[in-house]
Amino acid sequence: MMATHASLARHNAVLLAAVFIVFELLVAAAVVAFVMAPMARRSADDLAGLMVLAAQTWNELPPGTRPDFEVELARSHLLSLRAQPPAGDTDEWRGPYLHFIETALAGKTRRPQPLIRETRNGEDWFWSALPLGTNSIAVGFPARRVGTQPLRTLLVTAGGALLLALLAAVWLARRTVGPLARLEKAVADVGRGEAPELLPETGPRELAALAARFNQMARQVDELLAARTTLLAGVSHDLRTPLARMRLALALLAEQPTPALIARMESDIEEMDRLIGKVLDLARGLEREAPRDNDLAALLADLASGAAPDSVRIKLPAGSLDVAAPPTALRRVLGNLIENALRYGNGQPIELLAVADANAIRIGVLDRGPGIPAEQMDAVFQPFHRVEASRSAVTGGSGLGLAIVRQLAAGNGWQITLRNREGGGLEAWLTVPKK
Repeated sequence: MMATHASLARHNAVLLAAVFIVFELLVAAAVVAFVMAPMARRSADDLAGLMVLAAQTWNELPPGTRPDFEVELARSHLLSLRAQPPAGDTDEWRGPYLHFIETALAGKTRRPQPLIRETRNGEDWFWSALPLGTNSIAVGFPARRVGTQPLRTLLVTAGGALLLALLAAVWLARRTVGPLARLEKAVADVGRGEAPELLPETGPRELAALAARFNQMARQVDELLAARTTLLAGVSHDLRTPLARMRLALALLAEQPTPALIARMESDIEEMDRLIGKVLDLARGLEREAPRDNDLAALLADLASGAAPDSVRIKLPAGSLDVAAPPTALRRVLGNLIENALRYGNGQPIELLAVADANAIRIGVLDRGPGIPAEQMDAVFQPFHRVEASRSAVTGGSGLGLAIVRQLAAGNGWQITLRNREGGGLEAWLTVPKK
């Protein structure tokens, strides 16, 4: 059975919560060590000094004024005086603040001064016997005068920190994992052959870049599926005509064989072979090939060698000009552009140009044909689209040449642009970046 893994959101939530909790504990420790502890010591020293001063003042007052002093002391400072401290355990743990008070009293009286706890009227009091010459007097204060509850404070702050950490962790985890969940669904749609919904290219830079890459891939897949459908429909359509002619020729051959019928069948077979060859070229358009330096002058001269004399004019800059590109792909692209220019050039010579700059080499194929209507400049790159209205391979070609050119150019990072020439004709420019 496949192991069940915890979700990424849960992993992130637990990790972030742990980090927040450790951070809160470190902050709490720093605050206690560097802020609360020094303040507690100073406060305990002040209280111990007040207790000692109260005992000394009471001892120096006339006996008749001592009751009024005790009342004022209780009202203003929550301190009480009595002759003897209560009996009690001095070893019980009382917390750091009471320990600070004991230490401060010991420093002021030069002898240990443990605090003794007593409960009276439902309230805890703490007493210490302070020396007065040969005698002593007990000075006490209620627990509410101290008012510190470190354990409860620690529990409340730790609980609050844990709650906030969990909430923040869940929010951050969902914010991070949400786009990934949408990406997972979109990838699953692509795997089922469905057109996925494009992802929003928002959020953190990495997730936005990932969404942009996926959207680009989704568009390419959609274009490939559309091209496949168009390709299959176009092949089936264009094969019907020569097949119908061959079927008719076979029927006539059965009655009366003639050289003309045989020649017609051979022509139809050659037409079908050319169409299938173009389809295979389109299917192989994205095959990878290692780039190397190509002598552009030699390449263009070789491609023009099959044309009629004086039908191609090559104009290149002085000196050698090398193009770093996959040689087969470059030959296919330029060969298709030259073939189209010769077919539609109205019998006038075509021109092959090259312009080099610091970043790229631009290769132009220019003719003096009818050009392409502006509204069809993008459509001519679709498989089987023909500007010429007939379906004849002689006058209109197969409709795959420019589709192959665009696919090869896109696969190798080149740019292909078409524009009508002044005075009539078409300019096709291939831009190959320098490596």
